[in-house]
Amino acid sequence: MTTPSTKARAVEQSPTTNRVIEVVGLTKTFGRFRAIDGLDLAVSRGTVHGFLGPNGAGKTTTIRVLLGLYGRDAGVVRVLGRDPATDSATVNRQVSYVAGEVALWPTLTGRQALDALAGLRRSAGGDYDDQRESALIEAFALDTSKRIRKYSKGNRQKVMLVAAFAANTELLILDEPTSGLDPLMERTFGECVEQATSQGRTVLLSSHILGEVEQLCDAVTIIKDGRLVETGQLSQMRHLAASTISAVLSGDVADRVVDEVQDVLGTRVEVARKPLSDGKIRVEASVPQEAVDRVLQVLLVAHPTDVRCTPASLEDLFLRHYKVAAR
Repeated sequence: MTTPSTKARAVEQSPTTNRVIEVVGLTKTFGRFRAIDGLDLAVSRGTVHGFLGPNGAGKTTTIRVLLGLYGRDAGVVRVLGRDPATDSATVNRQVSYVAGEVALWPTLTGRQALDALAGLRRSAGGDYDDQRESALIEAFALDTSKRIRKYSKGNRQKVMLVAAFAANTELLILDEPTSGLDPLMERTFGECVEQATSQGRTVLLSSHILGEVEQLCDAVTIIKDGRLVETGQLSQMRHLAASTISAVLSGDVADRVVDEVQDVLGTRVEVARKPLSDGKIRVEASVPQEAVDRVLQVLLVAHPTDVRCTPASLEDLFLRHYKVAAR
């Protein structure tokens, strides 16, 4: 039997009050397959936390452990200060969950499905806001008179999103929630997330849409093969990734500038040279944060006609860490 880590014992004995979700050393196996392997996850109160990884990374399995749907083989899990393995009913009274694949009662109308979901919430001791529900139905342009079996995937998703945001819960766990929504409804979803956090609610957002995560999230956790790759505040993590710097130079100085930039960056970083139709050369390189100033100084001395410095996006960050994890 594995001895609990010092960190795990600390979480068991005194959960961090500012953390709505705290996971230390989570392990979950299915037979010989290890779906989650020593995962740590911490989500602070009142934030939107992105949960990222390729298909099969273990995101949905982790979420099901958080909800008490799966037991765990090892580690410590606390959701709202409680262990979902032993107190799932109490945990789920304060959690709104939306899955990526929504299954609803096919013979009910959208209105009846929402009434059923609200009734289930109240019967379990939870609270549900009917006025907020009405506003959400309008915002998502949901026709509640149609039967569920006639709904598209996107409309079934809208039903669950309306029910999730209308419930007065502390935590929303959203697993690919905008799957099937059109761009206009994705924007509405973003507005709902922002409103929820302004009310002090917390959101764990699992999504493959990196632009959505970049726009909404305060922090992200990236996993692969059930293991943690990187976690932290998004603003700080961007500094770990390289910026792309490019400049258009006259052909007679391009070679010299490339050599000087290469000296700054070292031989492990490639400096690309791209000939242009007017005889000039575009020089481009992926530059670590600490070298941006020096590279720009080298380029500006050469009197370029066009200089661009593009900070790393979440996509760059994700791909960078994905490659690290894959080695």
